[in-house]
Amino acid sequence: MSDEKLVGIVLVSHSAAVAASVAELAQGLSGAGASVPVAPAGGTESGEFGTSAELIAAAAATVDRGAGVAVLTDLGSAVLTVKALLAEGDELPENTRLVDAPFLEGAVAAVVTASTGADLAAVAAAASEAYGYRKV
Repeated sequence: MSDEKLVGIVLVSHSAAVAASVAELAQGLSGAGASVPVAPAGGTESGEFGTSAELIAAAAATVDRGAGVAVLTDLGSAVLTVKALLAEGDELPENTRLVDAPFLEGAVAAVVTASTGADLAAVAAAASEAYGYRKV
């Protein structure tokens, strides 16, 4: 399947290393490899902990293939930054959605689902359903 039809996924963390590692793990565990466009957006431009609207917007532009972009975040201010970008209306690609999901499990579910060619609603639903994954 061509990645031209796949939903893109942006992983926003306060840490560049965490965002990159979760992206790598989600792609590796899903078997999707490089077919699903996934971009980490972690930390600040100067390499500090935090979030950056500019890094998030750039990551979203990188993964946008016209099928929508799912954005998953780690903690509070990452959510607020993405919500502010969505409210501005022109900073993120059209059809970008903030997904309420656990960061790691949601990322894996999103990448696996996107790799099937599912639409943005299905990718978001799969990621959100990861809240129900029980470990005991």
